[in-house]
Amino acid sequence: MVNRKFWLDAIESAWKERSIVWLTGVRRVGKTTLARSLGDVAYYDCELPRVRRTMEEDPEGFLDEQTCGRLILDEIHRIGSPSELLKIAADHYPHLRVLATGSSTLGASSRFRDTLAGRKRHLHLPPVLFRELADFNGGNLKTRLLHGGLPENLLAGDFPEKDFAEWLDAYWARDIQELFRLEKRSAFLKLLELLLTQSGGLCELNQLAPACGATRQTLSNYLGVLEATGAVHVVRPFSSNRQREIIAMPKVYGFDTGFVCHARGWGALRQEDLGGLWEHLVLDELRALFPVGEIYHWRDKQKHELDFVLARKGLPPIAIECKWKLKAAGKNFPSFKNLYPKARLLMITTDADKPRINRQSGGIETGLAHLEAAVLPL
Repeated sequence: MVNRKFWLDAIESAWKERSIVWLTGVRRVGKTTLARSLGDVAYYDCELPRVRRTMEEDPEGFLDEQTCGRLILDEIHRIGSPSELLKIAADHYPHLRVLATGSSTLGASSRFRDTLAGRKRHLHLPPVLFRELADFNGGNLKTRLLHGGLPENLLAGDFPEKDFAEWLDAYWARDIQELFRLEKRSAFLKLLELLLTQSGGLCELNQLAPACGATRQTLSNYLGVLEATGAVHVVRPFSSNRQREIIAMPKVYGFDTGFVCHARGWGALRQEDLGGLWEHLVLDELRALFPVGEIYHWRDKQKHELDFVLARKGLPPIAIECKWKLKAAGKNFPSFKNLYPKARLLMITTDADKPRINRQSGGIETGLAHLEAAVLPL
């Protein structure tokens, strides 16, 4: 079993702040394995009917019987009222530490009647991060890009094409139908396929509606479900100048590079494919370190654009460009700097092994480690 230290530490830190930790992530991303690797825990699989009945019929009795002090409630969205059980635990059993796993955000489905505001910390488990590669496959980055970061797929010897199709079937049947009960399977999965194919690009639902055979409003609802279940990441535009910047159109990323490659029909990677997939991995790193509401993209009306902007309240924005290899200073940084003179400029590349700052290029910082440094106030 791989020791996912980054995520184990994140759970322990979250437990110090709140008694309830809500761990989300798509199926097969490794939530159960991660949860069971925590030391000194009582584990309950909510997919088992007997376990569900106990929690649903007498939640207080169930909690009274706990002697361990640390509970794993795996796939808790399978029980009838998961938020009720978690609310009782938070309000009346504050000595208990509960890690609840599920496939969607709280409040995304009518099954969650309470979002537990002020009672929980939320962690989203992405596919295997760049920082974890050495532990999973010896650091083979190109295999991570092609196979994706679901642990089983990443460790597969060959391109796991059949596994992608099986995952999509299970995703529709288990995560979508049980929680949301959508009717148009073909339109929903067609939208997901198109978003994976154009992953990392600007999303205009009006253009996708004819191919999906659904209205724009229906696709907007579907996009909300895809985002809530972690199948896509919606990155909204950063803007404070309506006359000069694009303010309305988001970029949408597929949750995993393997599924992006599968949707595009790639069984092998060309050199020109690597940069865009690397951008996906950097986004995963950003989401692991910062709240989703602080991560944006940027584009002005002269078509200058930056991959990401990290915008935190009270701090200068951080403009981020993702490049496969370290080259000359990003050509779009000056346009952003003109609008935001106090901004930090950050280039994330695969070959910048040590953090560095290029003073001659406007103070561009280079290296993945700068993302970690950005967590701390300037």
